[in-house]
Amino acid sequence: MDTQQVTAPPCAQPGGSGVIHVNVRHTAGFTVIGNHLAQHRGLSLVAVGLAVHIQSLPAGARIGIKRLAERFPESETRIAAALRELEASGYLHRSRVRLADGRIVTRTVSYNRPGADAGSVMVPRPRPTRRTRESAPLPPPSSGATPQPPPEPAPSPEPQPPVARPQLDTAAVPVPQPAAAFVPAPTARTAPPPPLPQPQLFTPELKAAAAALLADLRRLTPQQVLSEADVSALTPGVATWLERQAHPDTVRQALTADLPVPLKHPAKLLRHRITALLPPPLPGARELEAVRPRTIVIPLQNCDRCDRAFRSRHPGHCRDCRTDLATAA
Repeated sequence: MDTQQVTAPPCAQPGGSGVIHVNVRHTAGFTVIGNHLAQHRGLSLVAVGLAVHIQSLPAGARIGIKRLAERFPESETRIAAALRELEASGYLHRSRVRLADGRIVTRTVSYNRPGADAGSVMVPRPRPTRRTRESAPLPPPSSGATPQPPPEPAPSPEPQPPVARPQLDTAAVPVPQPAAAFVPAPTARTAPPPPLPQPQLFTPELKAAAAALLADLRRLTPQQVLSEADVSALTPGVATWLERQAHPDTVRQALTADLPVPLKHPAKLLRHRITALLPPPLPGARELEAVRPRTIVIPLQNCDRCDRAFRSRHPGHCRDCRTDLATAA
């Protein structure tokens, strides 16, 4: 009895630098979360928190990206990235299914323990009521044995009063602040997109050429299939390019080069490129007058002696006459 238990872990000393737990037993409204999720080393904090929130929801709850973005301060981009992390780790599975009425919806399955076999899945069973226990048939007594009375049901435990939660001294327990490097800036757009450029003179010929160029993009890139409404909405922007004397091949190269994979919204991508990559209008003759080098032209003069034409800034004699005069002198 006096031998010290060397295998028992030492008790945590109060006042240390580690975390201090103040645990209260939950009797209702709680969710069981495994440490394999709460302490997962491959998931981000957003993914772990999102998995805990999804597991706490009732069956049939809507967990779309837009609905989660309305519920939490994170942007749709961060929530979509967290959902992909949970899918890669096996905590979530999303699939597209077609309903009986023809609609296609997303079916989401949440796993609180990925990789568990079917035998370890716990299915909740209804708890028997007191009437069921009393009305249950008793086993027939054996011959020569005295029948025993049925056991009385155990009294239900009385509810315990809630334990008062002690107030911690926040000055004594330092709370670590999250590093700014681990919280990326939100990527959600706060300002409306810039307007689509409009041509100065929208002639029917220019409109037809721009619409034909947009409709022909799917020949080069099959993923850029536009509807008639998209072609009609983007035609003024392409017409502005053509009005500024951009070659059609240049326009196609700007709209189809380096496409993202997969391309989810071709019309939005084209609208962005038409607006952001719009070339400036070509300068006119007056604008280029100061840029072009001026050619100095020496005027023609007639020789005073032989009447031969020669170029000189001042009138006088030609080169041959000047040579003869110099020799005679």
